[in-house]
Amino acid sequence: MSAENMISRAIVDTFSKKFMDYLEVDVAIVGAGPSALVAARYLADAGKKVAIFERKLAPGGGTWGGGMLFNEVVVQDDALAILDDFHIDHKPIADAAGFHTLDSVEMASGLIFGAMKSGAKMFNAVSVEDIVFKEGKVNGLVILWTPVQRLGMHVDPLTVISKCVLDGTGHPSEIMNLAVNKAQIQLSTPTGGILGEKPMWVNSGEASTVENTREFYPGLFACGMSANNVMGGYRMGPIFGGMLKSGKKVASLILEKLAEK
Repeated sequence: MSAENMISRAIVDTFSKKFMDYLEVDVAIVGAGPSALVAARYLADAGKKVAIFERKLAPGGGTWGGGMLFNEVVVQDDALAILDDFHIDHKPIADAAGFHTLDSVEMASGLIFGAMKSGAKMFNAVSVEDIVFKEGKVNGLVILWTPVQRLGMHVDPLTVISKCVLDGTGHPSEIMNLAVNKAQIQLSTPTGGILGEKPMWVNSGEASTVENTREFYPGLFACGMSANNVMGGYRMGPIFGGMLKSGKKVASLILEKLAEK
């Protein structure tokens, strides 16, 4: 066998086995932003089978660019333990007690590495175009390659079955929108629908990101800015303590849910 053919066979064979093994999982996470990656890490550490589906080629969400392409971000003291779990460096801000800065590229890459080394599997360049909805519960995802979807090619998708689905798509809350607009689901919000994100208010947004992290319908959870958008919370910009804590909180909620089964 030629070296060229051996390389191609190894890639196709290894990926196919991985993909087949993750067509049925405990938790399917949509979006690979910071809160979702934190959730993936703690769920995988607890022994759960976790698959992350990221539309873009590069996971990490909006972390990479920091604030307006200054690749630094800010985290509060009460979230530093999570950064330490991922071995991500940070340093205190001299004139702002209780806040630390860190390199956004290190944060993004560190969260990705930590989630995957814990056992979560990443499927990048994969878009979620629908949910699996049966017997009053969200049961999984309908997926397609992102380039196929963007080219508008008439190609049928495949499905992933999961015990829980986590919407980590950020500001658009894409999975929640599918649930409300296509499955006609009533979410556990004041209106039953998506309230929509409010403008920036850092302190309120940081607190509400964690507070709004929850199960919104049987089998369907949201974290980070997706949860904030669903519940009408404020945005907060390039400060990430609430995002990290949201990811850890939703992992605990999902573990409690799975323990009920």
